[in-house]
Amino acid sequence: MSGVARDQDVDIDLGQLARAVWARRLRILTITLVGAGVAFAGAKIMSPQFRSETRILIEPRAPAFASTQQANDASAGPLMDELNIASQVQLLQSADLLKKVINDLKLYNLPEFDDAANGSAMGSILVKLHLKKNPLENPPEERVIDAFVERLQVYQVPGSRVIGISFTSKDPKLAAAIPNAMANVYLLTQSGAKLDSNSEATRWLEPEIEGLRGKVSEAEKKVAEYRTSHGLLQTNGTTTFPAQQLNDISAELTRVRGDKANAEARAQAVRNALSSGEASDTLPDIMSSQAIQRLKATESGLQSQISDLQTSLLNNHPRLKSLRAQLSDIRTQIRQETQKILASIDNESKVADLRASELERQSDTLQANSARAGEDEVGLNALEREATAQRQLLETYLVRYREAASRADSNSSPADARIVSKAIEPVDPYFPKVVPIVVVATVATLILSAIVTMLAELFSGRALRVVDASRETIEAETLIEERDTPQAAPVAAAVRKPVQPPSMLAVVADEENIIEDVEPTEAAPEDDNEFSIASVADYLTGSRAPLAISISPTGDSGSAATVLLTRMLADAGRRVILIDMTGSGYATELMAEDQAALGVTDLLCGEAAFGDTIHGDHLSDAHLIPQGQSDVRRAMRGVDRLSLLLDALAAAYDLVVVECGSADVAGVSRLTRSRDVEIILSLPEVEETIFVALMTEFQAAGYAHVVLMSGGEEAEQRFGQAA
Repeated sequence: MSGVARDQDVDIDLGQLARAVWARRLRILTITLVGAGVAFAGAKIMSPQFRSETRILIEPRAPAFASTQQANDASAGPLMDELNIASQVQLLQSADLLKKVINDLKLYNLPEFDDAANGSAMGSILVKLHLKKNPLENPPEERVIDAFVERLQVYQVPGSRVIGISFTSKDPKLAAAIPNAMANVYLLTQSGAKLDSNSEATRWLEPEIEGLRGKVSEAEKKVAEYRTSHGLLQTNGTTTFPAQQLNDISAELTRVRGDKANAEARAQAVRNALSSGEASDTLPDIMSSQAIQRLKATESGLQSQISDLQTSLLNNHPRLKSLRAQLSDIRTQIRQETQKILASIDNESKVADLRASELERQSDTLQANSARAGEDEVGLNALEREATAQRQLLETYLVRYREAASRADSNSSPADARIVSKAIEPVDPYFPKVVPIVVVATVATLILSAIVTMLAELFSGRALRVVDASRETIEAETLIEERDTPQAAPVAAAVRKPVQPPSMLAVVADEENIIEDVEPTEAAPEDDNEFSIASVADYLTGSRAPLAISISPTGDSGSAATVLLTRMLADAGRRVILIDMTGSGYATELMAEDQAALGVTDLLCGEAAFGDTIHGDHLSDAHLIPQGQSDVRRAMRGVDRLSLLLDALAAAYDLVVVECGSADVAGVSRLTRSRDVEIILSLPEVEETIFVALMTEFQAAGYAHVVLMSGGEEAEQRFGQAA
């Protein structure tokens, strides 16, 4: 491409492409108008095609005189099945049905259905070049069917049992006549198939019914003969005479045994009363005797007279003696009458015993007869089952025969389908649609013309431009150089960027003003420690602490050093993540590709999920949780949740680095609590006053591990003087 050096990166100049299209707008519009005119003329030249449609509903249909049961059986048939509907679609496209329609309408006489006979110049050329088969080699009937099938469309309406038949033709009358003719032929075919089925069933059932009648008569005759010869006469229902007799005798025997037991119990009660001398007038049998009742009345009268005379006469008075003699005689008569009643009850018990013995003998005889009758009933049941089966089969055949005979007429066997929409003669042509064709052709010509113009600009090189080094590339190269020379990077960052707002932890201290008192411990920094970034990275690599808090009193220069420390640890193979808790968000600016990425403030405010706040560093394998976009003061109200955040991160990463910016001991103490933590003072240029004050505060707060990260040997000497 001209004008572009091969060793330079190039990009597409979209503005130049738009200007090129605008400069050639008249040419593009002219070509578009020409294309629209050609499309309009072509649409007008084409022969119009008309389409019409007939719709058939597939449903079970029964004769008007059919019973309700027959109608229900018809509606439950397989016509509701989806596969059956698809089969009817194929039946409508069968060759036999198409041939009948073609012959009925005499379509073979129409040139429209035999274009091969007329031929065309292009077709003749293709045939001579052997690129196309000569259509005249096919028989005329096959050519008509092929042309018919090309214009025919039979389909099932989705989600229904309706089949559509549409046909396209140059003649609108023919376009409406053919679908209607196909529907009529289809209905006649279906009705004829039913008639044939009914006639065939009638012819087959007639001899079968005659044969079954003889079999049923013979089977019933065998049952009657067997029943008579074996004495298996029925009394009621299916019970035989011996079984009925046995049931009656068993019932009578049970009653007689009950009477016997009752008589014995009554006799025993009378004996007990006589033997014990108790009054027997309480027994039912005694009280029911009229003689006893008369004697009891006489006894009662005599006792009453004796009682009355004893008040006025002496005991030896003749009158009293006479009455007492009469009373003794009455009581003797009562005992005699009681003995008679007891003898009568004993006689009843003996009679019941004799009857029970006789009934038991008859029962044994009938049981033997019933057992023999049961064996005979086995054969009788077999004969009855055979007769019943033959009778049921005969009744079924008779019902089917009557149904088939009643449907012998064509009107009694309607097809399982009906026309729900007939094809009508169309007024407007189906094809071509002039307006849509012109619109599509115009839009397509316009787009193609614009594309050709833009491709011409691209191939000529006028739409290509040399790509200058972008700001992102320069910044990336600068950070790579800073990573290679870590001692100078914090200083450069500090010079380039002024001190930013205080750490987010300072917001917590300002709002709550709470500093937890921690028991002081002895601070013991290593004597041999070098304070460069690389040395601090080596120290953290060997440390077991999962958390490192970086304090940058001088602002963004210290934050830049912490970023380089994090990247150096990631390059060493450590899984490390940095949390930006600074007020300026400078660490986010150095590491994040998207400065508006979700971060720790969004997480604490509940506006982001935990996984959405973790992002990758665009220059290393380290991960970053940015500062975020939410309000810092509102986020720091939920600072207590940072403890859960640090626990989760410590379980997933080898080291969690928290860049706090210019934080104080109070904020760091609230963040770390009693954790095993490393405190890093990021001072690219050590200032004695700041360093001594921070070391004193952190040692007083009980932090044993406080590491200085500075800019080299000079910083080390100044740290020694301060110590």
